[in-house]
Amino acid sequence: METINLLENWQFSPKGAHAEPLHVDKSGRAILFTMNPGQIIREHNAPSSPFYVVVLSGKGVFTGGDGVEKTVDANTLLVFDPAEQHVIRALEELVFVGILHGVPGAWA
Repeated sequence: METINLLENWQFSPKGAHAEPLHVDKSGRAILFTMNPGQIIREHNAPSSPFYVVVLSGKGVFTGGDGVEKTVDANTLLVFDPAEQHVIRALEELVFVGILHGVPGAWA
């Protein structure tokens, strides 16, 4: 069993969202994202996997494929369908874990 503390060693970048792989294997991956206020992850999708987001800290606006903006904060789970376009904007320091499964190329 592997254990990872999700509340330690957060790194923020003034240049944009910081993504730190926490675990990667053939079944999928878990990535820790940190964002400063005002930073944006532009529209994108995970074509072959749902994208699960667990917000650990802060507040942000998440926009799904329907174009509806939802302001969320810590202790929130968001679920995006495979290939669903989404955008993320930090309103304050935002920290979340993104989880994908069965991602081609996730295992080198």
